[in-house]
Amino acid sequence: MGMWIGRNRKARVTYGFDEIALVPGRITINPNEVDIAWRLPRRNAEPLEFKIPILASAMDGVVDMRFAIAMSKLGGLAVLNLEGVQTRYKNPQEVLQKIVEADKTEITGLLQKIYQEPVQEDLIAARIREMKDNGATAAVSSIPQRATEFGRIAQEAGADVFVVQSTVSTVRHISSEYKSLELEKFCREMRIPVIVGNTVGYDVTFEIMECGPAAVLIGVGPGAACTSRGVLGLGVPQVTATVDCAAARDAYFKKTSRFVPIVTDGGMSKGGDVCKAFACGADAVMVGSAFAKAHEAPGCGYHWGMATPHANLPRGTRIKVGATGSLKQILFGPAEVDDGSQNLVGAITTCMGNVGARTIAEFQQTEIIIAPSIKTEGKLFQTVQSVGMGTR
Repeated sequence: MGMWIGRNRKARVTYGFDEIALVPGRITINPNEVDIAWRLPRRNAEPLEFKIPILASAMDGVVDMRFAIAMSKLGGLAVLNLEGVQTRYKNPQEVLQKIVEADKTEITGLLQKIYQEPVQEDLIAARIREMKDNGATAAVSSIPQRATEFGRIAQEAGADVFVVQSTVSTVRHISSEYKSLELEKFCREMRIPVIVGNTVGYDVTFEIMECGPAAVLIGVGPGAACTSRGVLGLGVPQVTATVDCAAARDAYFKKTSRFVPIVTDGGMSKGGDVCKAFACGADAVMVGSAFAKAHEAPGCGYHWGMATPHANLPRGTRIKVGATGSLKQILFGPAEVDDGSQNLVGAITTCMGNVGARTIAEFQQTEIIIAPSIKTEGKLFQTVQSVGMGTR
């Protein structure tokens, strides 16, 4: 499998969202009659059920307590970054304002300085309690090195979901400098569901699933504000990554009868991309930049990745996405922009209806074609005028 790229070396051909299209089905279904709910498994309890299969990324420009509460009320799940400004500062609004107002030549240095402030354990508990007191499902995120410490605090404070997230996740992390997270032990000891990410390969996804997580995040470097692919040269386009990891999920289910959902994370700014992720095998999607445009987002129309403030090797940048509408508009419409970035749920249900899929599981069986011209064919005027599908 693959193509020769030189003497004695082959490389696989892989695909991203812009290079494929979904084929309409032989039957069509009323979009109002499809089922898009998704379920996050829990040990010794009924699964957590969500009306919409969309998560908001654990990024400081996207999720704070107010946003998480609003997202939960609308049927989705927002993840709060436990190593962000919300847990480092008692008054994070002042810090966020500095980030928003900083000149682009100064932003990386400012972020590095801001994120040097230590995380305060009492703020972790306070932020989780604020979400729970307002009726929200509380999901929080940490890097593996702090997961054991923060997981205990989060669980005691009443968190419902804990996400262990890093640029690249593996079961066998080797380090003599610090103690690696024993993923299997961590998942076993946590009483709440653990989501692990990020990964892009079949073998490593299968190994992670054997450790007992509730779900796995898929994607390395596709985020709108992420520069890992440029800085490190790492990444697999999301279509191929999702298909490969879905195959691992199915193989693991066949072996164990335990279904571990996969969540495609990043690279989706418009409804069409989200639809393609489900057709490629995703059970849910995690979105950042689209939600950074919400009036409720703490970044006020700006978005930056979790690796942006890295002290030695920043792998992200602050981008301006603009505040274009309410969170409800972005999820359910009515759309007031023509680029597909609003009414994401409507895009999912309409696409499912057109391919003849009643459920997400049926949606995952949609016929896919390789179609690199799908976004440009017949769209010259849109491209020239930078409207609709011609917008970037």
